[in-house]
Amino acid sequence: ADIPVIPDLEDVQEEDLAMQVAAPPSVQVNRVLTYHDLDKDLLKYAAFQTLDGEVDLKLLTKVLAPEHELREDDVSWDWDHLFTEVSSELVTEWDLGQLERED
Repeated sequence: ADIPVIPDLEDVQEEDLAMQVAAPPSVQVNRVLTYHDLDKDLLKYAAFQTLDGEVDLKLLTKVLAPEHELREDDVSWDWDHLFTEVSSELVTEWDLGQLERED
């Protein structure tokens, strides 16, 4: 009596899906840590000072450079200028090498 039936294509086409809207996903947003927070955590917690419980990273964490020393300004590169600069340095090195061989 309860035999599953495959619906006809006409019945499916009659459904108006244009007005149906999917609910947006609910995602829990976690706060992104700043470099300053990460630096404090790195020095505070011993868990960051070992890798896989075997490799001691204490020496590395003591000599890590602070963020302000690593920040660099963005500089746009011009291909023609960069190519000319590198090629002139290579020619200069080649000329010096030739002079040393002659001497």
